[in-house]
Amino acid sequence: MLKRIFFIITLICMVAATSFAQNANSSTTRPRTSGTPAPTKTPTKGTPETPQTELTPSPRTGGNRAGTRSVPSAKDVVTVFNSLIAAIEAANVGAVTDTYWNSPQLVLFNSNGSVTKGWEQMRKNREASYPKLKDVKLEVRDMRVQMLGRDGAVVNFLWTQSQTYDGTPESVTGRTTLVFRRIGTAWKAVHLHSSPDSPDQSRVLPSERTNPTPTPTPTPALTPPPTRAP
Repeated sequence: MLKRIFFIITLICMVAATSFAQNANSSTTRPRTSGTPAPTKTPTKGTPETPQTELTPSPRTGGNRAGTRSVPSAKDVVTVFNSLIAAIEAANVGAVTDTYWNSPQLVLFNSNGSVTKGWEQMRKNREASYPKLKDVKLEVRDMRVQMLGRDGAVVNFLWTQSQTYDGTPESVTGRTTLVFRRIGTAWKAVHLHSSPDSPDQSRVLPSERTNPTPTPTPTPALTPPPTRAP
């Protein structure tokens, strides 16, 4: 009886010791936790979570890009020139004066030898003369256009103008150089130099006259007839 009781007590002690050992082992392997959360892994540069930024800024583009900006050409100058010729034939003061640069610096060397200074004076001259004009015909010949970069051009040509002025028909020929400049988006005539084909030779240097005074040819001496022998 005593052996049986001792065996039961021994068995209970062994079971209790095994259970205590298991609890001790589980407490040493449990991970410790702190109040600070574990750091989050930073995504790689260029991934969808963090878009890659452009280090070099893109060049700024204006409203007029090089691909769409219109390049001035001789064709644009000829269009304005043809409008000026049509306005002269129509004796249209507004259309003619609008072709010129509206500035006091405008200078016109006219074919009659006079000089017009300033846009206002040019307008007044045309307002005084154009109402007396009728049947104006302006024939342009040998016109040439030379571009001076993007904003300048020179037009030179020969011309014949016929008209009726104050009831009297008249006609004259001449040559003209027009200087155009692009102001903003419009081409304007900023200078004119016009001269007649046949200037007054008395106003030209003798060495440059096209019709110099001919040098008289000396009259040859008369040879007396031979004397006959008696």
